Order: sequence, then structure tokens, then C-alpha cells
Amino acid sequence: MMTDEQIKEILKNSKTIAMVGVSSEKKGEDPKNLKRKPANIVMKYMQDFGYKVIPVNPFAKGEIINGETVVESLDKISEKIDIVDIFRPSKETPEFAKEAIKIGAKTLWLQYGIKHEETKKISEEGSIKYIENKCIKQEYQKLFLKSNPVFPVIKN
Repeated sequence: MMTDEQIKEILKNSKTIAMVGVSSEKKGEDPKNLKRKPANIVMKYMQDFGYKVIPVNPFAKGEIINGETVVESLDKISEKIDIVDIFRPSKETPEFAKEAIKIGAKTLWLQYGIKHEETKKISEEGSIKYIENKCIKQEYQKLFLKSNPVFPVIKN
């Protein structure tokens, strides 16, 4: 289990997040609904605090979400990824752990309500930091904004 101090270090030393499971607009759907979806809210929030967030969704490849082009899979990202943040069912996470290790990500982060024992084991064996059942947005707010409301935007 990661301590608050360890999570704070990860967030402080990370610049780029691959966010798996960001939603695209469904045909006939009210575009306002997109802004209410948890992954999209978290993506926008992290962008507002200086992180580059790359949306990953095979069903929305090429679409633009929050100003970023959606890629179909982690291995299609050309830049270095610090955190792979997962908004998908727990049972899908072992494969994402393997992909995160393959692309050299430093941390695999499973959002609130998502955890998986095999994924944890894969991450540990692949020497990648593992966080489960925590919202990256809530952790950022708790660790930075409460202690220092004027925390600066993280620069590249």
C-alpha cells in the first residue's frame, strides 16, 4: 500500500499520463454528457494542473477529447509516459499492466473501485509502481491543494 508521501512524490515527478477509458461522444448523445463522465472530468482536471494527458480508447481513435487526440492503445503513444491511469473494469487490468511495463511507464494507477491481485503482482514483478482503488484527482487535491492551495502548475 502506497503512503501519501509516496503518492505525492509520484504526482510531483510525473508529467505525462496515459488515461485508459476516456469516453468519446456516442452517436446521438448530448455532448454535455461527455463533460460529466468521470474519466473525462479527471482528464480535464489533471490537464488544468499542468499534466499532459493522452486519452486511450480503441473505439474513439483519432477523435479529439479535451484538446488531445485519442490513441487506440498504449503502444501507439510516441512519448514517454509516467503514469498509466485506468478507468476500465478490474478484470481488464492485467493486460494494461503488461502494456504499461512494455512502454516503460513508471506507475500503473487503478482508479477508485478498481483493484486486481494479478495486476498488482505483474506490476511488482515488472518493477512498476502500483496504486489501486484511488482517484488520481482526489489524491492530487488531498495532497497538494489542502496543504498548499497555491501549488504551482507542474512545468515540463
